Amino acid sequence: MNLAAATNENLANVSNTLIYSSMAVYTLAFFAHIAEWVFGSRSKVGRTAAALKKDSPAVAPAVTVKAAQQGGTAVLDRPKIITRSAAGTRDVPDGPGAAGGTFKGDLWGRIAVSLTVVAFAVQAGGVVARALSVQRAPWGNMYEFSITFSTVAVGAYLVLLALRKNVRWIGLMLVTTVLLDLGIATTTLYTDSDQLVPALHSYWLWIHVSTAIICGAVFYLGAVGTLLYLFRDSYENKIANGGTPGRFATSVLERLPAAKSLDTFSYRINAAVFPLWTFTIIAGAIWAGDAWGRYWGWDPKEVWSFITWVAYACYLHARATAGWKGRKAAYLALIAFGCWLFNYYGVNIFVTGKHSYAGV
Repeated sequence: MNLAAATNENLANVSNTLIYSSMAVYTLAFFAHIAEWVFGSRSKVGRTAAALKKDSPAVAPAVTVKAAQQGGTAVLDRPKIITRSAAGTRDVPDGPGAAGGTFKGDLWGRIAVSLTVVAFAVQAGGVVARALSVQRAPWGNMYEFSITFSTVAVGAYLVLLALRKNVRWIGLMLVTTVLLDLGIATTTLYTDSDQLVPALHSYWLWIHVSTAIICGAVFYLGAVGTLLYLFRDSYENKIANGGTPGRFATSVLERLPAAKSLDTFSYRINAAVFPLWTFTIIAGAIWAGDAWGRYWGWDPKEVWSFITWVAYACYLHARATAGWKGRKAAYLALIAFGCWLFNYYGVNIFVTGKHSYAGV
C-alpha cells in the first residue's frame, strides 16, 4: 500500500469516527430536548394559557410568571396574535414554546441547541474527512448523500435560529430524524471510499447534487412544519367546537406556534426553495446531455424528480387558490415531500436506471 492510499484510508477512518461521535452528541441533544418538553410543565402552560384567555387578546397586558430560580422572576410577553388561514375563525396566539415559558425548561432547551451545534460541527468534519479521503465531492453514493443531507438539514435549522426565528420547536423532531438517518447510513447504506463511475466525473456533480441536497434538507423542514400544522389545526378546531383535548395533546400542542404560524412557515420554506429545485432539474438535464448525449431519457430518477417538481408546483398553486388553502394544501405538501423521499430511497434502491449509484 502506497503512502497516498494509506492516507486516504486513515482519512476514511477519521470520517467514520467523527460520524459516530456526532451520533453520540446528537443522542445527548435528543435527551436534552426531551427534558425541555418535560420540565416545561403542564401547569405552567395551563396557567399561561388561562391568563391569555382572560382578556381580549388585542388589549391584554404581558403575563408575568414567577419562576423558581433563585428568587428571580421571568416575564412571558404576550405572544403575537395570529389570524388563522380559514375565513371566519378566531384569533389564536402562538404557544410559549417547548420550554413552556419556564426557566428550567428553557435552560434544557438551550443545552439541547448547544449540543446540536457541537454535533453539527463534528458531523460536518466527518463529511469533509470523507471528501478528502476520496478526493472528490462526497456525494457518490447513498451513504455519502445521507450524511451530507442530515448535515445540511441541521445547518439550515441552526441558521434559522441564528436569524432569531422562533423554530426551536423543530429541534426534537429534527434530532430524532438525524439519528435515524445516520443510523441507516452507517448500518445499511455504508459504502467504502471509492472512486466514481465515469459518468459522474464532472464539475456538474458539485452543482447538481449539492443543490439537490440543499433542496431536500429545506423541504424536510417544511414537511415538519406542515405535519405539526395539521396536528395543531385539529387541536384548535376541537377547542373551537367545544371539545376537550386529552392531557398529553394539550401539554404538547399548546406550546407550539398557532396553526396559522406553522402553515405560513411551511409555505415560505417550500416557496423559497422551489426555484432552486427547478434549477436542480435543469442542471441535471444539462449534465445528462454532457454525460449521455441526451437531456432527457425517461430514466426513473429523472421522472421522479419531475413528479416531485409537479407536486410542489401544485402545492404552491393551491396556496394561491382560496378553496385549497389550509389542510388541503398541507396534504399536497406532504405528498410532494413523499415524492422526494421515494425519489431518493425508492428509486435508488429498488429501481434500476442510469442513476443507480446506491452502492448497497
